[in-house]
Amino acid sequence: MKTLRHFFPDLKTWLKTTLDPRDPRFTVYPVEYVLSCGLLLFLTKLGSRRQLRYQFQTAAFIRNVNLFCGSSCEAMLDPDTLAYLMERLPLKALEDIRQALLYTLFRNRVLDGARLLGKYHRVAVDGTGCLTFRERHCEHCLTRQSGDVVLYYHPVLEAKLVTSGGFALSMATEFIENPERGMDKQDCERKAFVRLAERLKRDFPQLRICLLMDGLYACGPVFDRCRRFDWRYIVTFKEGSAPAVFRDYEQLKAAGSHPHPHAHGDTPQTYWWVNGVDFSGHSVNVLECQEQVPGKEPRRFVWVTGLPVDEANAAELGNQGGRLRWKIENEGFNVQKNNGYEMEHAYSRHGHAAKNFGSSAEFVGDFLWFLALSVCMPPGRRGWR
Repeated sequence: MKTLRHFFPDLKTWLKTTLDPRDPRFTVYPVEYVLSCGLLLFLTKLGSRRQLRYQFQTAAFIRNVNLFCGSSCEAMLDPDTLAYLMERLPLKALEDIRQALLYTLFRNRVLDGARLLGKYHRVAVDGTGCLTFRERHCEHCLTRQSGDVVLYYHPVLEAKLVTSGGFALSMATEFIENPERGMDKQDCERKAFVRLAERLKRDFPQLRICLLMDGLYACGPVFDRCRRFDWRYIVTFKEGSAPAVFRDYEQLKAAGSHPHPHAHGDTPQTYWWVNGVDFSGHSVNVLECQEQVPGKEPRRFVWVTGLPVDEANAAELGNQGGRLRWKIENEGFNVQKNNGYEMEHAYSRHGHAAKNFGSSAEFVGDFLWFLALSVCMPPGRRGWR
């Protein structure tokens, strides 16, 4: 609580001022109390909504919840009360709390030391599976055929601010879903990226961003969006994603690019780069890293980026840029799915409530990890690297 008050002293106010869609005539528990129980459901890693009945019933825990949110309730709510609120709570309500958490960190310059090249906040974008059913869950389900079985699933596209110190803080969430039945093509990550980018620019209009993305996003429309929003990007570049461009890079590399050795800890690396490669009408720069880990096969990494590459920044762009995209997989999705937050568990079968619970699982785990590491912050240190 001391660390929470230090970094987010206004959290109680944000919870209390959240729009309550319930009828006040039949409301027993204030909205801040219900939301706090929902957050603590994930923070204490209960794994299911039903566990509220068994784990949160002690008088001491109820007192602690009241201290957490500034309420004065005398009893613990029923799990269905939490589900009732989540079915009616606008998605933007939880998004506003997440945005306020991030604004506080940016305003207090907590993450200034974690910027790429001292300028850009690294934002990894990737999709992951969230909920899967063997029968149609709602009209927005995506479908996938597995043998004779049809699976209905709800993936999600996430943007997370990542740092080399291990943070993966959720910034924006876009659910990948079909708007209606009978459409020709299903929703996909690239379509969802357009919506996610619009939301990210709307919520953080002045933030200097460098997007870290996998090879799926190495395409002209994504580069167009980055140029329009004045974002930088580092995208994994695979030969199969754009064979002609990859051949152009290989030829230009053979014609004039020189190897630049670098030591990354105990791992020897060699960098090549070519600036000004044409990619769907965009002038991009291609960076390649080959490394030899002792006792293992050589590894090769290639990225396409809008940042100019030179001898002074090549190693940082590779090690602290392109390769940090994995933070969204490991410190992000893996933690949220397998470390007790149960992001793939259906906390509610109601479509809208499932989104609210999913959003909670997305950012609660991220900020809990931030607070846990912050407890160990050396005295006098202003920010994280």
